[in-house]
Order: sequence, then C-alpha cells, then structure tokens
Amino acid sequence: MHELSITESVIAAVSEHVGSTPVRSLTLEIGRLSGVVPDSVRFCFELCAHGTPCEGARLDIVDTPGRARCRDCGDEIELPDEIALCPCGSANLEITGGRQLKIKQLEIGD
Repeated sequence: MHELSITESVIAAVSEHVGSTPVRSLTLEIGRLSGVVPDSVRFCFELCAHGTPCEGARLDIVDTPGRARCRDCGDEIELPDEIALCPCGSANLEITGGRQLKIKQLEIGD
C-alpha cells in the first residue's frame, strides 16, 4: 500500500512547514488518475499523524476527476477512471487533468 508512504510524506511536509503549530485541518486534492486511493489515505492519516502537529486534525479530500482531450475528434472529456476512451471510440487521448496529488489548504492554530 503506497498510500502509507504518501501519507507519511504529506504529514512530514506539513510538519516541516508549520513547525510545532497544531494543524486543525488539512485538505488534499487527489486526482482520480493519480493512482492514490483516497479511502486508504484516510485510513493511514490518523496513524501517521500521531505525535506530529497533524495529530487530531480533520482530513478533507477533494476528489478531482480525470480530464482528457481526444486527439482524433478534439473533444474535451471527463474520465471517471483510468480506462481512457473517448465517446467517439478513440483511445488516442491526451490526459490533461486528474493526476494531481497536492496539499490544497491548511488550517492551523490552537
């Protein structure tokens, strides 16, 4: 489960940024094409946050759909999962979104 190491890395980055200031909430943006399972990150978060400024913080996850442009018909489409196929039948797609994993927002303070 690579989500454990991803969650550890996110918490380490946040902790480095905030120092010893407690984190109240953390919002992550996870694209559907990123290969990261949001429920697994949620599961790992409390365990990984123990003993860090993120301990007790609320974790919010923004699920971002995949996006692509069809090179054959030119349509911009949403991809619900990693099966990249345009309604025109083409698989000749340029992925334009949905691969991101980023810290979108932090709320800090006592």
